[in-house]
Amino acid sequence: MTNLPYRPCVGIMLIKNGRVWIGDRIAQGKVTPDPRPESWQMPQGGIDRGEAPNVAALRELEEEVGTPKAEIIGEAPNWLNYDLPKAVVGKALRGRYRGQTQKWFAMRYLGEDHEISLTSHHQQEFSKWRWAELDEVVELIVPFKQPVYEKVAEAFRDIVEAERTRG
Repeated sequence: MTNLPYRPCVGIMLIKNGRVWIGDRIAQGKVTPDPRPESWQMPQGGIDRGEAPNVAALRELEEEVGTPKAEIIGEAPNWLNYDLPKAVVGKALRGRYRGQTQKWFAMRYLGEDHEISLTSHHQQEFSKWRWAELDEVVELIVPFKQPVYEKVAEAFRDIVEAERTRG
């Protein structure tokens, strides 16, 4: 099934004071069984037909995190791909994709924590959320997505550090 295409989507690194937003993905949305009790990741989602990636990123942020209060402050230079584990290819992602190709954006959070609402969209993606250190985010992601998260962390490390010291 490696002839299946990659699903185009966006990923969002939402940053506040040098920390990164992560959510614990609801079990129904897990792509593979994960023995860990929590399944942390950054927001991500598909790009609609004809939609620009930056527009998709802002839409996905509002759908998954429940707030539009952010601005794009960085964009990863390349699209990053990951393949699904073989056991779920043909099942996950509606069986139509081998994995995802993602365009990642760094965003500065402009709101307050109480303005984040995981239940504001009809399909809730996360059960809880928190701010985390950048390296912790890479450690917490499911193993098959870890190489992408490492590249995203490398692409945005300077931005995260600049946000930490931003007055």
